[in-house]
Amino acid sequence: MTEIRHTAPPAPARTSPRWRRPALVAAAAAAVVATFTVALPSGESTPAASKEAVSLLEEVALAAEKAQAPTDVRDDQFVYIRSKGGWTTQTGDGPARLQPVHQREVWLSVDGSREGMLHAPHVRSDHEPLEKQTPGIPSNTNYRHLQTLPTDPDEMYEWLNSVSEGGNSKDEANFFLVGDLSRESLVPPAQAAALYRAAAKIPGVFVVDDAVDAAGRHGVAVARIDDGERVELIFDKKTKEFLGEREVAVEDLPGGFEKGEVTGRFAVLERAVVDKRGERP
Repeated sequence: MTEIRHTAPPAPARTSPRWRRPALVAAAAAAVVATFTVALPSGESTPAASKEAVSLLEEVALAAEKAQAPTDVRDDQFVYIRSKGGWTTQTGDGPARLQPVHQREVWLSVDGSREGMLHAPHVRSDHEPLEKQTPGIPSNTNYRHLQTLPTDPDEMYEWLNSVSEGGNSKDEANFFLVGDLSRESLVPPAQAAALYRAAAKIPGVFVVDDAVDAAGRHGVAVARIDDGERVELIFDKKTKEFLGEREVAVEDLPGGFEKGEVTGRFAVLERAVVDKRGERP
């Protein structure tokens, strides 16, 4: 789910896997983003997730299982998520730039049948309506649909494979989708646990011992490298709660970023269920 592609209903596909930004924003706020691809040498395969990553994701899954699920959630309610972040944009032939960190709020229909709302003044999206989700689409991310997803990690991995889109490989797309669901949806505890155990099956995943989200919080991350960037999903070191995301160049990039520079960061600050679109907890 990217800000780039709200010309169509929200979905996990990406226009550019390198410069990823949250979903659910109007086309008027979207930048024109260049896509660069890097192919693996012929015959080269990605190693399995590291033992450290598998262990960390199991801890994250156990924490997710114990999380308190919202009770008595009604179809007419909304999932509220408050966050902050900034991602890379590029307009025309100009240089790629990292956005300043900015505030963002979304209200997402519990069952997908009602318009949601985005409040992100930095992109002139002031309480902007968000499209309803089309019923029956396997990649829907409304709370009611997420409740129907598998609780078995193998079956969840099959679901990731069946609905993830974008990137240069299925592994890359799967890891992006895990991040999307962690960042801007409300995944029920059993499904969240299965999601993180499924993430441990994605080749190329490893641990970054210290990563910083857009709110300045330090955590431990599971990460993957694609297209010259390291994408980090950051968790609290003690509670294993999802904090946010960071992207870092691991080589000099065509858009102008140098090795070691941050190319995107995001932080989830609050997540709740509210009665009305526009209502805050």
